[in-house]
Amino acid sequence: MKFFAGLLLGLLIVPFGAYLYFTGGSAPVATTDSDMPFEKYFAQKAQHARIAKDMPKNVPIQPTEANYVAGAELYKQHCAVCHGLPLSPKSGIATGMYPKPPLLLEGKGVTDDEPGESYWKIFNGFRLTGMPGFSKSLSETQMWQMALLVANADKLPSSAKAVLVAPPTPAPAANAPTPATSPTPAPPK
Repeated sequence: MKFFAGLLLGLLIVPFGAYLYFTGGSAPVATTDSDMPFEKYFAQKAQHARIAKDMPKNVPIQPTEANYVAGAELYKQHCAVCHGLPLSPKSGIATGMYPKPPLLLEGKGVTDDEPGESYWKIFNGFRLTGMPGFSKSLSETQMWQMALLVANADKLPSSAKAVLVAPPTPAPAANAPTPATSPTPAPPK
């Protein structure tokens, strides 16, 4: 009887202690805080299991120069601010993120990942990391173009590399004045 009472008490104390840990302000939530115990281990285990279960096995587009160039343009537009560009310093956004976003085009990056794995990451994103899912803002073809780009970052054609190192073209400001046009004459009174 004492065993069951101790077991029941233990089953109540552990969740209550976890509740107090999170609601009492002790949990590390700032990007400058250290990891929670086993945080990285469990997050990676869950991530790898989910991706292995759900990622597409077949790539519906070919790894052509045109697809690499299109992927490079999309990467510069949507990914470079966090994941970086070749020969460029880290952005302030990337420096302040936790977990640190991987550099996808330098070193090993994700070139050992299958394109389907990269596609899954682009499509879905990751909770609590800053990595958005692009399924609502990019087409399937665009997401595959970026997946092929990062999966083959170590063997890109020179045309795609040139896009990645070219200075970005500034986008027009949202509140920029519209070009002047001749005024419309007022209707006669």
